[in-house]
Amino acid sequence: MKIDWTKWRHITKLDPDKVVSSADAEEIATSGTDALMLSGTLNVTKENLGELIDQVREYGLPMVVEPAGPEAVIMDGIDGLFVPSVLNTPEMVWMVGKHQYWVRHNTVDWNMVVPEAYIVLNPASSVGKVTRAICDLPAEDVAAYAEVADRYFRFPVTYIEYSGTYGNPAIVSAVSDVVTEGRLFYGGGINSAEKAAEMGQYADTIVVGNAVYDEGVDALKATVKAVK
Repeated sequence: MKIDWTKWRHITKLDPDKVVSSADAEEIATSGTDALMLSGTLNVTKENLGELIDQVREYGLPMVVEPAGPEAVIMDGIDGLFVPSVLNTPEMVWMVGKHQYWVRHNTVDWNMVVPEAYIVLNPASSVGKVTRAICDLPAEDVAAYAEVADRYFRFPVTYIEYSGTYGNPAIVSAVSDVVTEGRLFYGGGINSAEKAAEMGQYADTIVVGNAVYDEGVDALKATVKAVK
């Protein structure tokens, strides 16, 4: 399936390390969400990622993988590979090191790859801890990272990631003012129509993940309706 991900307003993120029932998978796929992103930070393997792909592929939604590292890259049976680089970390392995290793040891279909500039802002999140991201940043610093991503590095996606907690709308607003070339994704803590609508004012695309597991599919449907 050839995808135009630039038109997506709502992405549902599913974690290979968590369980979704067949009934819930069908409801998620028919919720109106634009795409499924298969992504997680901990305990993601090619095996459990492959199992999740097999579970949701039948519904015909665009399906992309966002790998946590080279060991979790799958390109068969998916429509795109969204590859994060974390900007606000002192450990360059998360900016380019993992990527160099991946390219060195694999054949890459670059037509499937969408680079993402990640700015991680929840220090308590798994991704914040693993990458040692510097999260205590004022809006001006976050916006500067975003402008570097968008205008200097030319990332097609700048992703504000609060992962598990609801972020500061003022920060996302500041970022939206400087991301003018690529697309702005927001993820973190969206579990209601109100929060979806608020962040949807600033982000081109909202990403909803934990709400599926913590609040249920009805909460997911509410977030879809709020932005679409």
